[in-house]
Amino acid sequence: MKSIFSLIIGTFILFSACSANTGNKKESVSSQEVIAAEPILPGADQLEAYLPLLKGKKVGLMGNQTSIVGQDKEHLVDVLLREKVDLKFAFAPEHGFRGEIERGEKVSNEKDEKTGLPLFTLYGGNEKQDSIIQSIDVLIFDLQDVGARFYTYITSLHRVMELCAKHDKELIVLDRPNPNGDQVDGPVRKDDKFKSNISYHKIAMIHGLTVGELAHMINGENWLENSRQCKVSVIPVKNYDHSMFYELPVIPSPSLPNYLSVRLYTSLCLFEGTDVSVGRGTDWPFQVIGYPDPVFGTFEFTPGEKSGMAKHVEGKGAKNYGVDLRGLNADDQKFTLKYILDFYNLMPDKSKFFARPEFFDKLAGTDELRKQILAGLTESEIKDSWKKELADYKVMRSKYLLYKDF
Repeated sequence: MKSIFSLIIGTFILFSACSANTGNKKESVSSQEVIAAEPILPGADQLEAYLPLLKGKKVGLMGNQTSIVGQDKEHLVDVLLREKVDLKFAFAPEHGFRGEIERGEKVSNEKDEKTGLPLFTLYGGNEKQDSIIQSIDVLIFDLQDVGARFYTYITSLHRVMELCAKHDKELIVLDRPNPNGDQVDGPVRKDDKFKSNISYHKIAMIHGLTVGELAHMINGENWLENSRQCKVSVIPVKNYDHSMFYELPVIPSPSLPNYLSVRLYTSLCLFEGTDVSVGRGTDWPFQVIGYPDPVFGTFEFTPGEKSGMAKHVEGKGAKNYGVDLRGLNADDQKFTLKYILDFYNLMPDKSKFFARPEFFDKLAGTDELRKQILAGLTESEIKDSWKKELADYKVMRSKYLLYKDF
């Protein structure tokens, strides 16, 4: 009887472990590893770790629609208010507090409709930011990054670190997995002339860090103004390492509607320095590529107006021809120059390809990549050219890792 009972319990444990959202490893795992695996637990889910740090303090938040808690996806603001945290305001990044504003659009100071919480923006600057930060004791940062240098949530991290360091305020980073954290690739931004909101740090284009790890790097490399140090406490993700694949529970911005778009974003965002469409204004942003010329492929689509994508739509209203990437396996996607090189090589008038060369260079963090493409270099030749700087970056990165590397 005892052995039968043990068998039943063992079967239940194995079933429960297999059913949990554990995050996928690159390689297959044994039954023993499956049994031991536990669900990935972002920092925001660990209330017992950070609520005591907020007791008796005036609190601010840098957050948006990705700032959720638990499987019910309750907004962090609602959780903090329910827990009687003295929450004074929230900063909103690019795309706004509820994630409904498209790239580059103005994010204004307003109130959160649901809670009445005052909202302020740091995106594009805020002349009142010093007085705002002085009204609190501690600031919480909880944004879901996607692992690319040109995704501006990490610029928002740097700005709040600057403010907290300047005014001697504590910053608590609720860490989240990097959905592209299984890779480090692309050119490293070195020259400050390419510094912008989309290339703020001297890191690889696909940086392989969580925001918590980047916060430690910013402090450790003395990147804050006057080499100030920010008082940072990171609530790390539990049961996570960089070899895991992680599908985001909430979309990070309007043009990244699913896991495949997040995985392809690292390769396709470079097209934003051109007039080639990556599907904005369709139901498949960052999953299709096209241009109004049949030379680019047999797949056809016509970008129009979509919520959050009504402006800055390449190829809007025209029939675009190109390639359909929607059938690809998301886990298999890694950064590649294949798409940008293929479209450049197919462009009949190559002088028109880089429609916004300065913006392309800011995305890349260098003008060398654009010059290499113009010179006809292959992907392997281009990648060889940044091997040394990428190797140096990886050494620096290793000092700040909070999780086992891939």
